[in-house]
Amino acid sequence: MSKLSKKGKVYAVAASIALVAASGGVAYAYWSTTGSGSGSAANSAGGGTVTLHATFNAGLAPGNSTAVAYTADNSSNTSTVVGALSATVSTSDPANCLASWFTVTATTSNSTAAPNSVGTSVGSGTLTFANSAVNQDACKSATVTVTVSSL
Repeated sequence: MSKLSKKGKVYAVAASIALVAASGGVAYAYWSTTGSGSGSAANSAGGGTVTLHATFNAGLAPGNSTAVAYTADNSSNTSTVVGALSATVSTSDPANCLASWFTVTATTSNSTAAPNSVGTSVGSGTLTFANSAVNQDACKSATVTVTVSSL
């Protein structure tokens, strides 16, 4: 086995540092994905009108999932039952960060939102970001929005 010259050692160290930096850059790009957002819609199964919200943590990376919490604000003077939930995903850059890369579920709790209440838990779900073979870097700066409605 031959020994590396001083110049060869310098090149080997520089190449190693470049490789680590490049690998870290890719990991950072995916892990720095932004996208906390909430959607809202009005409708309910209990006679009144509520405003629904979907919230989830930022930083969703391709191939990962995060929990979604669904809540309701009821500004009326009567209780309102929130029925079946339906959720969809959109992005602020629909041409480059495709909504089809995301899936979202909504588990219904058939909860009652008390009169003049804010933030009543009405369900939960999961938001998943598929790991596609194509470049998904556009999603790093896009806002992901989950819009929820009730029947």
